[in-house]
Amino acid sequence: MATIAEVKGHAARQFAQGKPLIALRLYDAIVSAAPLDYDARLHVADCLAALGADSATVYRAVGWYCIKAGHPLPAVVCARVLEASGTESGDLAAGLVAHYGHDSEMLGKVAVRVAAPPDTTELNVPDLRVDPPADFVAMAARRAATATDNFKDWPEALHAVPLLSTLTEAGFRRVLSTLMVRRLPDAAFAIREGEAGQSFFFVADGEVRVFATDGLGRQTELARLHEGAVFGEMALLSAQPRSATVQAVGECDLLEVGRASLAGLADELPVVAEALHAFTRERLLGNLMATQPLFKPFSRTQQRDLLRRFTSHDVAPGTVIINEGEEGRGLFVVLAGELDVQRKGVPLATLKTGDVFGEMALLRGGATTAKVTASRNATVLFLAREYVSRIVAGVPEIRKYLEALAEDREIDNQLAMGEDAAAEDERVLV
Repeated sequence: MATIAEVKGHAARQFAQGKPLIALRLYDAIVSAAPLDYDARLHVADCLAALGADSATVYRAVGWYCIKAGHPLPAVVCARVLEASGTESGDLAAGLVAHYGHDSEMLGKVAVRVAAPPDTTELNVPDLRVDPPADFVAMAARRAATATDNFKDWPEALHAVPLLSTLTEAGFRRVLSTLMVRRLPDAAFAIREGEAGQSFFFVADGEVRVFATDGLGRQTELARLHEGAVFGEMALLSAQPRSATVQAVGECDLLEVGRASLAGLADELPVVAEALHAFTRERLLGNLMATQPLFKPFSRTQQRDLLRRFTSHDVAPGTVIINEGEEGRGLFVVLAGELDVQRKGVPLATLKTGDVFGEMALLRGGATTAKVTASRNATVLFLAREYVSRIVAGVPEIRKYLEALAEDREIDNQLAMGEDAAAEDERVLV
């Protein structure tokens, strides 16, 4: 006996090695034991296509099952694969719009999807040393095409598709027609840190991991994303390089939305932009909690509660966040963008996503002696000094972190200003 996950892994390797018939036998074993595993059925269709057999019937059947079962993005993959082979898929596009479009009566807050069988499900594996029956390929195709014909337990309400369900029917169809399918093997990279962002992605099926790499080559995992997740939109919106790398964990299917797709939505850009900015903010907050030492002493629930205490401020280039000589008002965290720190016209530092500032004046008292200005569009989180004082008093780890940060920053400031800045009354209290 082997698990579904083990069999899928072996099948994927066989397919990658140019052995689609062996892969088909393994995927067929999964379909036989677990008919609701639409991922295995989709891979049966891939194997049939590689063998030159009729795959269109299976792709279409899997697409319709996914539409009705609450998995619209794998259905999009089926539709786009059919179109790439020259096969009509208008029925799937119409089904997607009818079930998940803005005006669909099936969308609801209390929604469910038919779950795929657990990867730990055990099944019998065929003896690959023995040749399959002569009609095996046709038999596997029929099984995959009809596996869920008798399934009746469809959800009464469906989850909206991120972004797509906010569009008009025309917009929905335009995006569907331009989506590009990226089918990645295990460990393949979807995007790499530092690349220019020309598109964003939906995870249609499978899993990806998001990680950032520091100057020493150390990786910090930021998130694991699954079906329905959106990533890559931050670089696209900000026209900045990718801030993280996204890598496949096992095989995964992605749907890529390029600039051309967005250009075709000119009449609906306000809705699209609002949705993308919402995704971006959630991702930035998630990354912040995963990497910023300020949040590490807290549980996930406490982190969310702490974040709610911050106010968020979008600032344009040239906006002054802190003026020299003012009383320290609170603690700031850069959520996105860049800020310049100067004292008497001397550049001291550039603050980027995740950087904390404002701590020195709070911890040591006195007026701030540095100016912080947005150098590009930025989003800054602010926590009032009264709440900071309570946290510092109640959480020793936070005080220790802020004091260490202030000490390091003071040394950097002194080096930037020159030796004369080392005097006590010349400390830069950002």
